[in-house]
Amino acid sequence: MPEAGSRASAAGEVRRRLCFSITLCKTVTVMLKHNLPGEHPPSNPSSFSRERTLAQRLGYDAFRVLARTVGVWLYGLRVAGRENWPATGGALVCANHQSMFDPPLVGLTCDRRMNYLARDTLFRVPLLAPLIKFLDAIPIDREGAGLSGLKETLRRLKAGELVLIFPEGTRSHDGEVAPLKPGFIAVARRSRVPLVPVGLDGAFQAWPRTSPFPRLGRIAVVIGEPISAEEIANSGDEDLLAELERRIITCHSRARELRRA
Repeated sequence: MPEAGSRASAAGEVRRRLCFSITLCKTVTVMLKHNLPGEHPPSNPSSFSRERTLAQRLGYDAFRVLARTVGVWLYGLRVAGRENWPATGGALVCANHQSMFDPPLVGLTCDRRMNYLARDTLFRVPLLAPLIKFLDAIPIDREGAGLSGLKETLRRLKAGELVLIFPEGTRSHDGEVAPLKPGFIAVARRSRVPLVPVGLDGAFQAWPRTSPFPRLGRIAVVIGEPISAEEIANSGDEDLLAELERRIITCHSRARELRRA
């Protein structure tokens, strides 16, 4: 009898989570459909304007609330270091890359709007394109070096916004932090904004790159102390690369401890 009761309880929990997921998907679909009349984002991503519609602004806030709810309810999300988010001004947010969960995971920890980069090919994916256009993502080419994407990134940073990048360049194969690529250094120097290191752990276990679908688990995010624009200006490229990598690894280690606590 206890076994039967345990199986019934587990089945009930699965049904509740499934109902929650269906409701969430329906809510997202409704939000995407109900943009304001005459204010749809342009079909050409390179011509995006920084003037966002009211629907985009409110929609982003709603997505953040939904993401926080899902993160805490399904993944026991824990966050540390939120006091390190800059209250004002632009910043280049640099996080380790474990899974496709990472962009919303970083964004939901910050009360300010986060700007995301997306490969230009994703703007042609039928189901994904409306979402990333709605969120005003910045299109970049396959190698991440497109001139238009770089210009738009610099524009948003200089306008005082936060832009998220993953300096490893690709998702982790084993959940550890891979060596960083130096491409972010030129952006940081030209925009004269601080670098905010972020470490995630548990996202790899929840959605590894070899799995087509996510699974349940525990996730933690740690935001580290920023590297100021003055420190960037006074550091050589190699020293700056090493210091950012050190801070991201430290954040990742703290996130792993937090997730396992």
